Amino acid sequence: MPDSANRSAILLIQTAFIGDVILATALLEYLHRTEPNTPVDFLVRKGNEGLLKGHPYVRHVLIWDKKKEKYRGLWHLLQQIRRTGYGRVVTLQRFASTGLLTAFSGAPERVGFDKNPFARGFTRTAPHVIGDGVHEVTRNLHLLNPAYDGPAIAPHLFPTAQDEAAAAPFAAVGQYLCIAPTSVWFTKQFPEEQWLKLLAALPSSYTVYLLGGPPDVEACESLLQASGRPNTVNLAGKLSLLASAALMRGATLNYVNDSAPMHLCSAVGAPVCAVYCSTVPAFGFGPLSPFSRIVMIPEELACQPCGLHGYRQCPLGHFRCAHGIHTQQLLAVLAEREAPTE
Repeated sequence: MPDSANRSAILLIQTAFIGDVILATALLEYLHRTEPNTPVDFLVRKGNEGLLKGHPYVRHVLIWDKKKEKYRGLWHLLQQIRRTGYGRVVTLQRFASTGLLTAFSGAPERVGFDKNPFARGFTRTAPHVIGDGVHEVTRNLHLLNPAYDGPAIAPHLFPTAQDEAAAAPFAAVGQYLCIAPTSVWFTKQFPEEQWLKLLAALPSSYTVYLLGGPPDVEACESLLQASGRPNTVNLAGKLSLLASAALMRGATLNYVNDSAPMHLCSAVGAPVCAVYCSTVPAFGFGPLSPFSRIVMIPEELACQPCGLHGYRQCPLGHFRCAHGIHTQQLLAVLAEREAPTE
């Protein structure tokens, strides 16, 4: 039988990518403000659980290993969810797998987006419209409160003491900048030759850290070697996500793509310059840091955006949305950051 203490508990489900989990932490902020005594558990895909390590608003983190035991793991999770006896289960995704977990969870309240294949099994649904300028955080908040009409709540991550200690030596150099040059999708990634132009133009007084995960080590090393810039360090693969966030928080500015590092900045209030190539801010995934600037090609392109997530190559072969961005646009954001405030 489910523990009676769990009948008021909420399970949030977000088993997509790193950025999606980070944005979902805005719901933890909202629940902490509106229901501070409600236990909240969080289900993520294996590999993303480190984002929630030590999070003060999460009781338990559930993990789905999609690669090793995708369907068996899904079945075991469903059994675990039903045994726990949550009062509310909320899926932030539009995919059948998490819709199944929600619809058959046994929870009195089962909430998700109306486009989910299992939406008929939900007790309440919310629309999910991309392209109208509404931020993803607000779309997610409507799952908890359909009447919510306030500002998008920034996500929040909590680097642990170990993460802070890992970042501290690099933050102690004085003024520094961070560049997260890669993305899973080619058309969301500012090209290497464009990053090289920026590295060549940045003031030599700044130390520059290249950030990324283990898959990004080679690309960051290639960028480092091609630049020949002094005071540039490749930290890709050397810091955890939370340690990277702690380092970015102290930077004068962080240059990122429309990708997970942008959301890391939002989650710790780090100053960010987000470079948009094939995607557009109107999709609703833009930065939410106090200092957030977006750089795009100055001219309108009929082919932009070419897709929601991006492609492995430019569909038209020219990739003008990236190559048409001027280095001076990026430098102007740094100049704005450096300008004295009144």
